[in-house]
Amino acid sequence: MITVDETVKTTLPPTEAFEYLKNFEHTSEWDPGTPVVEKTSTGPVAVGSTFHAEAEFKGKRQPLEYVVTALNENSITLRGENGTVVSVDTISVTPSGPGSAVRYEAEFTIKGWKRIAEPFVKGTFQGLAEPAVDGMKRKLDSLAR
Repeated sequence: MITVDETVKTTLPPTEAFEYLKNFEHTSEWDPGTPVVEKTSTGPVAVGSTFHAEAEFKGKRQPLEYVVTALNENSITLRGENGTVVSVDTISVTPSGPGSAVRYEAEFTIKGWKRIAEPFVKGTFQGLAEPAVDGMKRKLDSLAR
């Protein structure tokens, strides 16, 4: 398993930050590695809500189908899957000073025989995190203005 765990601080208050981030379709606005995210279920975001995403990985777009598996007042967990990987993403928002701290945890499990490549692609997965968290901070801070 490959784990990415990053925290960003923003000036946006926690309730506003979480309201924005739980709507997972906003991901494409701040994560350059995920240019497409669309909500495929109807109604407000809830456990069972679904999303289609396309992530850029090694120059190719990889489709992932996500489902919300847990949701509370400050945290959301989604499970994404395609033929190659399972991704479990958790976004948690807590108060921090005048704004909030956002923790983004992602666990990637490569499926099948391709799992032997995990040690070789770990750095690639971790390298995707920096532009994503930088983009998240910029976007959340822009919403605070």
